[in-house]
Amino acid sequence: MTDRFLEGRVALVTGSTSGIGLAIAQGLGAAGARVAVNGLGSAAQVAAAVDAVRLAGAPDARHFDADLSDAGAIETMMAALADWGPADIVVNCAGVQHTAPIAEMPAATWDKLIAINLSAAFHTMRLALPGMAARGYGRVVNIASVHGLVASVNKSPYVASKFGLVGMSKVAGLEYAGAGSRDTGGVTVNCVCPGWVETPLIEPQIAARAEAIGGDRDAGVRELLREKQPSGRMSLPAEIADTVLWLCRRQSHNLTGAAIPIDGGWTAQ
Repeated sequence: MTDRFLEGRVALVTGSTSGIGLAIAQGLGAAGARVAVNGLGSAAQVAAAVDAVRLAGAPDARHFDADLSDAGAIETMMAALADWGPADIVVNCAGVQHTAPIAEMPAATWDKLIAINLSAAFHTMRLALPGMAARGYGRVVNIASVHGLVASVNKSPYVASKFGLVGMSKVAGLEYAGAGSRDTGGVTVNCVCPGWVETPLIEPQIAARAEAIGGDRDAGVRELLREKQPSGRMSLPAEIADTVLWLCRRQSHNLTGAAIPIDGGWTAQ
């Protein structure tokens, strides 16, 4: 039986209509939290995500829409969430990516990536953290990336946003380190920094590598990871969710301001 240690808690997960975000929302729901789902998709895709979170065990799940590049829209979403039940847990998972050399990166693309990957997390945090501190328990988990710890070429706005997310989380972790207590669980702010994660979005890359070397899917995965991730294997979205769940436990009250790599040794090199 799943440990329902989050009964009575409310969690917001941005970018949770698919992929890693959906897995995190399902994990939080399975642990007993009511889950505010946020993310893009058609009406059918959004409804399917909310249903998946409920089926995982969430007492309730609802979609809270917001354009995360718009601070005003985030404020509106957070106000609506406060009426539903103030957020005890905020997981900022929404993110976008665009690759190009710095000299060829469109200015508007830079602005969009910084707004969604970094500024949106700032706005959810500034609106949620004071209430968490007042209640003595709160968890902010920012899904950064291995690219919040190391760089890669042609990813200047993505890397900048993820490095910024790690740095901002350290600041917030320090500012709220004294809130709450061991008994209440305290307020913590951390980053999870995944390397390669097995989601549908990367299947075309796996297939292309497999075809290039004349191998099967497993060979394609190893080839894709060969330059960066020494383990040669990807993480599953549910494994990222398990780390988030651990950070939400009362026992993790002294784990704050950290950037936790789940990268198969990528950043150990």
